[in-house]
Amino acid sequence: MPISATDFLKKHGYNEEEKGDHSLQHNAKEHAKNLKKPHAGTPHDWEDWERYKLEHPDEVEDDDTDEK
Repeated sequence: MPISATDFLKKHGYNEEEKGDHSLQHNAKEHAKNLKKPHAGTPHDWEDWERYKLEHPDEVEDDDTDEK
């Protein structure tokens, strides 16, 4: 008798609860909690980033590692 994929994974120790949350909502919240310099974006995104850095210097990670 064939075994279901879920039963097979349970049998071999895979626990779905151990798998991290990778939903868009979770990722957006994590991104908002750990603000870093953007890698790309529109000029408006960069203006918003510069303004946010000036208004909230304690909430932004250092971005002194600018590439030359």
